Amino acid sequence: MSSSVAPGTTSVDTGSAAEGTATRSARRGERLSALAQQQGGLVTLVVVFVGACLFSGGFASTDNFNSILVGNAYTSLLALGMTFVIISGGIDLSVGSVFALGGVLAGWGTLHGGTAVAIVLPLAAGAAMGLVQGLLIAYARLAPFIVTLAGLLFARGALQAITNEGSQTNHVPQNSAFLAMGNGTWAPVLTAVALFVLGGVVLQRTGFGQALFAVGGNENAALLMGLPVARTKVLVYVLSGVLACGAGMLNASRLGAGITNIGVGYELAAIAAVVIGGTLLTGGAGSITGTASGVLLLAVIQNLIGVHLSQYGSSASDLVNGLFLAVVVLLQTLITRRRRLV
Repeated sequence: MSSSVAPGTTSVDTGSAAEGTATRSARRGERLSALAQQQGGLVTLVVVFVGACLFSGGFASTDNFNSILVGNAYTSLLALGMTFVIISGGIDLSVGSVFALGGVLAGWGTLHGGTAVAIVLPLAAGAAMGLVQGLLIAYARLAPFIVTLAGLLFARGALQAITNEGSQTNHVPQNSAFLAMGNGTWAPVLTAVALFVLGGVVLQRTGFGQALFAVGGNENAALLMGLPVARTKVLVYVLSGVLACGAGMLNASRLGAGITNIGVGYELAAIAAVVIGGTLLTGGAGSITGTASGVLLLAVIQNLIGVHLSQYGSSASDLVNGLFLAVVVLLQTLITRRRRLV
């Protein structure tokens, strides 16, 4: 009697142990998949950076590092705003044109009202653009792609109207205090770092950030939880508009003028940096540190292309950016499917 029970007990224990091992293995695989999605951009950045320092002559120099950091300081703010938008499950195609509009408005403001107008006017315009787009997306239930595409065209048309079809460039007066905002190396870099740190705090340490992840992950579940889904979406696009127009304003301070033909394709570069940094295009997952890694990775690659493949012009940069983006999206899809199966 006792011998007949013992084998059954052993069988049950063996089955439980096997199930426990399978569960632990599944959890380990899920953690590795999540880590690959979140830190893949940073790991790639470190590998490319070390390789460039070792094998690309002139890369590891102070002047070159300054060029990379300053040249991407203000445009990186487009990716910062895009991170919030994509985590919410949306997209913002207007940021490149809004960036250019911010610069034009800042240049116009210095000539017609001084430094205060040059700062307030672009920020107000960016907030207004984002508010209109957010309301149409959140309350009118229009597709973000269509709404922000219309925003792209509107912003580009507005700056063309302000500048007489682009023929007029508003130069900042040489004695304007507005120029101090973009002078030197550290003003642009520290401004970008401070805003990225603030963005990370907002995303990870506030109720708005947590609601953002919930909305992007499952909007219906967020509604059942009582979260302000529509308001969260509106705020996301307002934030993106303010950052894009503000970045254009700061860029005008650095260049000393509101350039009219700038910003074309910047929205695609911002999306690429965000996705390469590990933010899922489907929404609900992402980080500010990942976006920073994506921005720096693309900046380093563009710098290397400029040194070694300059004879191919911008086509080489676009080709590499597109390849990186395609590979990352493919990997994200595979990782997402694996995590669902687990």
